[in-house]
Amino acid sequence: MIIIPRNEVRKNANTFVVKIIDQQNETWQGTITWIDDKKEQNFRSLLELIKLIDSALDNEANEKGGAHEK
Repeated sequence: MIIIPRNEVRKNANTFVVKIIDQQNETWQGTITWIDDKKEQNFRSLLELIKLIDSALDNEANEKGGAHEK
């Protein structure tokens, strides 16, 4: 777990809590929680986790009228 001091957090930053519950097939399984939205979702692989985070960042950029660069 990475803890960032409050004074270093950007005002409009997404905050995620990632819990690694297991490791099978050379990848992670666990849950991701969006702190701001109070939403939790399970993931079955590191790739799925990355896609969930990327999707959340894309949604935030679209809501603000910008585009998330890929």
